Amino acid sequence: MALLPIIVAPDPRLKIKCEAVEEVTKDLRKLAADMLETMYDAPGIGLAAPQVGVPKRLIVVDVAKGEDEPHPYQMINPEISWASDELLDYEEGCLSLPEHYAQVTRPEKIRVSFLDLTGQPQEIEASGILATCIQHEMDHLDGVLFVDHLSKLRRDLIIRKLKKYKASLPPEKLEA
Repeated sequence: MALLPIIVAPDPRLKIKCEAVEEVTKDLRKLAADMLETMYDAPGIGLAAPQVGVPKRLIVVDVAKGEDEPHPYQMINPEISWASDELLDYEEGCLSLPEHYAQVTRPEKIRVSFLDLTGQPQEIEASGILATCIQHEMDHLDGVLFVDHLSKLRRDLIIRKLKKYKASLPPEKLEA
């Protein structure tokens, strides 16, 4: 496994709609494993393929905390088939928007279908932070960042700060 460079916003690669995965291959399974390793190392609780420069519909998520046993999900072509009317406000952050957080409102519970790493269809119901994290990562697959759920003023402020942050990085720290 290998650590992958995480793209930092603003970057046009984070704003594209990703292509569906047509076939679960050895390379895709390796990408999913590398994404999990990268997410854990960051540290984070979710990562989408476009955040590492791959425009495919693949996300990895693990909301286990501290000493809890890891419980990773690797979801290929995830789709939400149901969302609750009840909403949850959660302070979200993102590995592609380092050091920035904001309250985002999303459905509190969801049902999501996806392919697992063997290509088999799966479906889970998620609530709370797991539901929030899955929805956040799925947004990335459609070129949506959590700041796109904020007011224009707040979003523009965060993006300006990220531009300054990226400008301050040495060239070797900028992703490929």
